Amino acid sequence: MPLSTSSNFARPDDAFRAIVEAHRGFTEEQSADFDSALVLILANHIGDIDVLREAIGLARRRMIDGQQQQQQQQ
Repeated sequence: MPLSTSSNFARPDDAFRAIVEAHRGFTEEQSADFDSALVLILANHIGDIDVLREAIGLARRRMIDGQQQQQQQQ
């Protein structure tokens, strides 16, 4: 199964809002713990190590690219 990077939600804004609202009332540390738990639950749901590795690589590249863009803007 290849990694799907296009939205699979009929209403992607609702999915984003649900995640944001789930963090409401959490401290920064609790929010990070929640994110970790959610990632592990969803990774288990995917159940495909190759897809998981591809997603990890993509997320790392996006983080690095974002950091580089911030540095260039400073």
